[in-house]
Amino acid sequence: MINTIEIDRAKLTIMGVKFSDIQILESTANALGSNMFEGFKPTPKGIEIIRDYVMGTISLNELVKFAKEKAYV
Repeated sequence: MINTIEIDRAKLTIMGVKFSDIQILESTANALGSNMFEGFKPTPKGIEIIRDYVMGTISLNELVKFAKEKAYV
């Protein structure tokens, strides 16, 4: 079964989460797609965390910590 997510390139949003530019949106969408292929079910909070990692706002260590804590739910 294929799951889809709402991506609005005109409004720069994924599932309602706002992005600063199209490059960050597309990088995040690519990361989400790879993770979804592995069974990840995205939530707006999870998208925010991945976006922040792609932007460099959070480190890899913080990303791993959030994943272990299941902060993306």
